[in-house]
Amino acid sequence: MLPNVSLFLGLLTFINCASVRLTMRIQTLFTGAKLLALIVIIGAGAMHLCSGHTEQLERAWDGEHSVGGVALALYSGLFAYGGWNYLNFVTEELKDPYRNLPRAIWVGLPLVTVIYVLVNVSYLAVLSPSALMSSNAVAVSFGTIMLGPLRYAVPVFVALSTFGSLNGILFTSGRLFLAGARKGHLPPVLAFIHLRKRTPVPALAITCFLSLCMLGADIISLINCLSFVLWLSIGAAIAALLWLRTSQPHLHRPIRVHMALPITFLACCVYLVVVPMVTEPRSTGMGIIMTLSGIPVYVAGVLWKNKPEMLTAIHRSVTHRLQRVLLVVEPDEPVDVPLLTAGDAQT
Repeated sequence: MLPNVSLFLGLLTFINCASVRLTMRIQTLFTGAKLLALIVIIGAGAMHLCSGHTEQLERAWDGEHSVGGVALALYSGLFAYGGWNYLNFVTEELKDPYRNLPRAIWVGLPLVTVIYVLVNVSYLAVLSPSALMSSNAVAVSFGTIMLGPLRYAVPVFVALSTFGSLNGILFTSGRLFLAGARKGHLPPVLAFIHLRKRTPVPALAITCFLSLCMLGADIISLINCLSFVLWLSIGAAIAALLWLRTSQPHLHRPIRVHMALPITFLACCVYLVVVPMVTEPRSTGMGIIMTLSGIPVYVAGVLWKNKPEMLTAIHRSVTHRLQRVLLVVEPDEPVDVPLLTAGDAQT
């Protein structure tokens, strides 16, 4: 299994390095395939319910509902909605972001939420709690019961969905390294772009490398650990924005929301961070260690200005070699890449 995942990860990294437009076309194609499969599942679940089979839904709320258990369940649930904030990572490559970004959010988030909720209702209507817990692929188990001959197509669509999600994560996450390098928080070479393709090849390469390093980890522990770090970071960012909103109210803000929204969101972030620290100390502890491990790196790489000449020369030499191998240069002006349309953004 791992060699196959590594192969597809490498293939998608190559495609992301080769062309932004090709990456977006692949994303649109596989997102369409995913939506088609989800609509089929919703339709099959609706037919099952309309025929009077509601006994499974009557048991949908059975089980434990502790405060800590709900928080950890939300980690796995919110992981499925993980793309809600990815569009913000690529605003530089989005046409008219002040108009298209809110439009994509207002269209995309409700659409995804409604579809995912209806899909889960279909799963709960057909599969028993024990079947859900024991299944490695819930969609496949659902298809085996409900879709007849079409059940053989379900694993294909699950693979297409995973492929498309991986493509989207590579596209957006690589831009995080690029932005960090531009601000001087990462090696400058990660902000370089390909001489002809105009894509962030070094940033995509390091994203691929770190992804490969995580393939051997237990998926549930990895989700809990990374979700803790994610919501800790998001909560800190929201808190900073609220502080700026009150301390510097006259700053230019092209996109504004009512204060109740970020305050409520921050309260949810606090819940998702604090409660799992008590109920799942191992995974959250690893997340804390991962986060704190960046402090000495930041001190050595960013705060330490007067580095020995030998280290500076080694860094310069490595950077030049990577430039020659990857054919990347430091952009002297805004990156001239094919911009995303509103339709691409909603995808």
